[in-house]
Amino acid sequence: MEGAAGGIGLDELQLAARNHGMPLELLREEVTPIGLHYLLTHYDIPAVDPEAWRLTVGGRVAAELSLSLADLRRREPLEVVATMECAGNGRARLEPRPVSQPWLLEAVGTGRWRGVPLRSLLEEAGVLAGAQEVVFAGLDHGIENGVEQDYARSLPLEEARRGDVLLAYELNGVPLPPQHGFPLRLLVPDWYGMASVKWLSRISVVEEPFAGYQQEQGYRLRREPDDPGEPLTRIYPRALMIPPGIPDFMSRERTLAAGPCRLSGRAWSGWAPVAAVEVSVDGGGTWREAELAAPGELGRWAWREWWYRWEAPAEGRHALMCRASDEAGNRQPDEPVWNVGGYVNNAVQRVIVTVTAPGG
Repeated sequence: MEGAAGGIGLDELQLAARNHGMPLELLREEVTPIGLHYLLTHYDIPAVDPEAWRLTVGGRVAAELSLSLADLRRREPLEVVATMECAGNGRARLEPRPVSQPWLLEAVGTGRWRGVPLRSLLEEAGVLAGAQEVVFAGLDHGIENGVEQDYARSLPLEEARRGDVLLAYELNGVPLPPQHGFPLRLLVPDWYGMASVKWLSRISVVEEPFAGYQQEQGYRLRREPDDPGEPLTRIYPRALMIPPGIPDFMSRERTLAAGPCRLSGRAWSGWAPVAAVEVSVDGGGTWREAELAAPGELGRWAWREWWYRWEAPAEGRHALMCRASDEAGNRQPDEPVWNVGGYVNNAVQRVIVTVTAPGG
């Protein structure tokens, strides 16, 4: 595969054709329409017969469970509105560019997920003493770096027992579409999307840390190829701006008329609530605090709207920027921090705008 020096290879183009991001103008929507929510599919979308499908819960439990989709739908439902972001969002903006799905900034979306709290199933099965983690396996099967596998990830038991971790069977009021994990997927609201296993088939409570590929080799922050790395978990803060004005077809640079302009977008963090969003209209020379909406009825795990009123000067080219910080003290860096996998590049967004004279 070719890296940044040789341009994007055909294999990366295949990935880009299978997966898609959310157009940034859709930041105007509180909840992302299903077909415009970002999508990453590691292997093939499996064909699932909902009548034959069952979810098993086993391992270190007192009583194994085998549940149909109808069984799950009969239980008391829970709805969680959550912003989901791919851990590789921003990868294509790193230099040298790690070779993988070439995300720019659009690998994000906010959905209204409905299903059954995972905690209730773990309580029903009865987790035994000595359990450490809960492993989630999907029906998507493939090969990655020579390793044949079902896509599988684990959560520490204390995380799995949180009340907002969901086994979701609906998105935005309809059954999960095939590409989003029909008939059932995991939703871990504050973790990067790799944790929310799709096409869920097995849940296993285990005594030792899970050593599967996606846990021990994939989705780790490595500064060097032989570095064991740190596992990815929660989403770091990010603010994104709705690009103002109108775009050039190829470059996506923006043009707008001079005068009052409302810059706006959304911000989120999985570590703590967003504390502030700042905006720069001079390429980072000066920063001003934006207005930040109250969390509202969507709840803790949904992005929050922000806005800033800019008097666009008569003419010229400008670099607009925005950055978020959270209540845990995390703030977006001005520049990317490189790593082998191209993960967690939450460096500030830059939107290039050409301002023209009114009526020009």
